[in-house]
Amino acid sequence: MIRLSSPNFDERKAPVEMLVLHYTGMRSAQEALDRLCDPAAKVSAHYVIDEDGEIYSLVDEGKRAWHAGVSSWKGKTDINSRSVGIEIVNLGHEFGYRPFPDKQIQSVIDISKEIIKRCVILQENIVGHSDIAPTRKSDPGELFPWKKLAENGIGLWTDDFTTPEKSTKEMLTAVGYDVTDEPAAFTAFLRRFHPEALSGRTSDSEKRLAAVCALYEKEMK
Repeated sequence: MIRLSSPNFDERKAPVEMLVLHYTGMRSAQEALDRLCDPAAKVSAHYVIDEDGEIYSLVDEGKRAWHAGVSSWKGKTDINSRSVGIEIVNLGHEFGYRPFPDKQIQSVIDISKEIIKRCVILQENIVGHSDIAPTRKSDPGELFPWKKLAENGIGLWTDDFTTPEKSTKEMLTAVGYDVTDEPAAFTAFLRRFHPEALSGRTSDSEKRLAAVCALYEKEMK
């Protein structure tokens, strides 16, 4: 792990209970690191993971990094105070979104396991940036291998399809999404759990949502 020092942090106002994964969405790892360490940018993350798997530590986990912005999950706000943030180097949708290399994902898995154990983070609170800010963000995006992470004990996943018994809004809310803009929340859900259906709402995507909702409700009991 390479230790850098970002000045962009302050004190937490709540205990850590979440892990938030992002992509950098910039042209290079160095450009992202420069921005995250620039006091004028007023953004940061606890960790950055390069495409070769190299891990950079920018902000101590005990401090509040500035990565989530205006966001919410399960009705809670100030996600910066409640989370550890990891930026994963990728060009993103603006500059040439592409699959995440195996070495990079292995580093994501390794450090996430450590964070989850150290901070006692529940599986339903491991999210992407688009999950907590569906009207603003699309990262880490539909190419991010959430299923592989779940197979390694990081976050929840299901391949099941269940007949919906609740409204879409009720199901999205049960998972944790802010449904102020329901279409945006549904799109964020698709990016995370059903990327092959990202082009639009279908009966299958509704059934996948029902299965995910049931999984989350079970985990939260």
